[in-house]
Amino acid sequence: MQHYQLFIDGGRCEGSGGQILHTENPATGDTWASFACADPRDVNRAVAAARRALEDPAWRDLTQTQRGKLLFRLAELVEAHAEELGRLETTDSGKLLAETLSQTQYVGDFYRYYAGLADKIEGSVLPIDKPDMHVFTKREPVGVVAAVVPWNAQMFLTATKLGPALAAGCTVVLKASEIAPIPMLEFASLIDQAGFPPGVVSVITGDAENCAIPLTRHPDVDRIAFTGGPETARHVVRNSAESFAVTSLELGGKSPVLVFDDADLDGAANGLIAGNFGASGQSCVAGSRALIQRTVFEELIDKITEKAARISVGDPLEATTHVGPLCTSAQIDKIKVTLNKAIEQGAEIRLGGAPLECSGNYMAPTLVACPHRDIETLKVEMFGPVMSLLAFDTEDEAIALANDTPYGLASGIFTRDVARAHRVSSRLRAGICWINTYRAISPIAPFGGFNQSGYGREAGIEAVLDYTRTKTVWINTSGEPMANPFVMR
Repeated sequence: MQHYQLFIDGGRCEGSGGQILHTENPATGDTWASFACADPRDVNRAVAAARRALEDPAWRDLTQTQRGKLLFRLAELVEAHAEELGRLETTDSGKLLAETLSQTQYVGDFYRYYAGLADKIEGSVLPIDKPDMHVFTKREPVGVVAAVVPWNAQMFLTATKLGPALAAGCTVVLKASEIAPIPMLEFASLIDQAGFPPGVVSVITGDAENCAIPLTRHPDVDRIAFTGGPETARHVVRNSAESFAVTSLELGGKSPVLVFDDADLDGAANGLIAGNFGASGQSCVAGSRALIQRTVFEELIDKITEKAARISVGDPLEATTHVGPLCTSAQIDKIKVTLNKAIEQGAEIRLGGAPLECSGNYMAPTLVACPHRDIETLKVEMFGPVMSLLAFDTEDEAIALANDTPYGLASGIFTRDVARAHRVSSRLRAGICWINTYRAISPIAPFGGFNQSGYGREAGIEAVLDYTRTKTVWINTSGEPMANPFVMR
């Protein structure tokens, strides 16, 4: 059995409390690795190292161009080790190797994007309304960042935090989920190889009480970047209150996909399958509420069912597999409870509806036809391959159904009518809207939600500015000494 250590202040170590946890392969149920867990002393050490590194000339005095070169080097290393990291993530979380490998390779572009932005973080000279003043702004690193990353898209969700933070000159304590943390603990080696000074990035993991809570409460943390569930996010916000750490939250969703009767139904079926069965449904942007115009409701269900019948569920390491296991057995339990309640409410299971009878956490791709908007599967984020289907008649009804959720992360529209696409997308309360496609990402495009799906944005140009603070500098250019001290100038 392999054992993985924490990475703090440029070196590997065990947790101070001696706590060790084990991780299971979701495809087999076998325990395959162990890892050290941090306790509050380790959190203090990682944050102290990050605070020291902020003022260490080895990091502080690097030019923005030099910081960019380090990020370019990290991008190259991630791409070079993509297969190794992808296999670790697949073994640890059950995600398809085809996805973990391609996603990790693409993550290199996120670091490359922020490497290119590092020397484009600019201030400005202000056209100030005082003739004897030269006033300019500059952007400085916000400080020590606590980046809290879940297990379901680790490399991607780390890059959207670590890339802009390092480009801005911050230092980072990266907290990996205690569920399937092995890829992140291995990724720490690439940070070291890229040449980042000790303390600039530490990678730790552990449970909430000993690791996550002390980190998000820490008085020396200046910014918290969190991805996870809304309930945990509420605790994070409370924890940040003492230090007033700037906080961004990328949370879950119950995203709607609207299919109008003029849509290309084959494309819509593929989009719904991508949004629900891609990544085995374990995606925060899963389009798990399929809202379909009544005139094509049954026809589209038939198409989805036909395509879903060809889905291969099995070993995530096999190239022919489409849907792998869920990461934890708790997800299977939650799906079963939710489906049972939906059936009691009048929902009809059109496909799947039960775990597979085999070793591992396998759930059959499932379609649930919902007779009304109050069916349980339309409300609960299950994080599994379950698609709920609900009919609508008019455009206004579709929009009302789509917005009938406390979340607001992603959305999708399938229609050939360009005017309708613009009209409907402008009324959807969601941070992302895909039209005639679904589940596409880019380092160039901001990512984030509304309402209980969180606030702040990851990726894109504006994300790097979120890791800076603006300083305004006033210079008196007059040849005369400062005048009356009791009058504001």
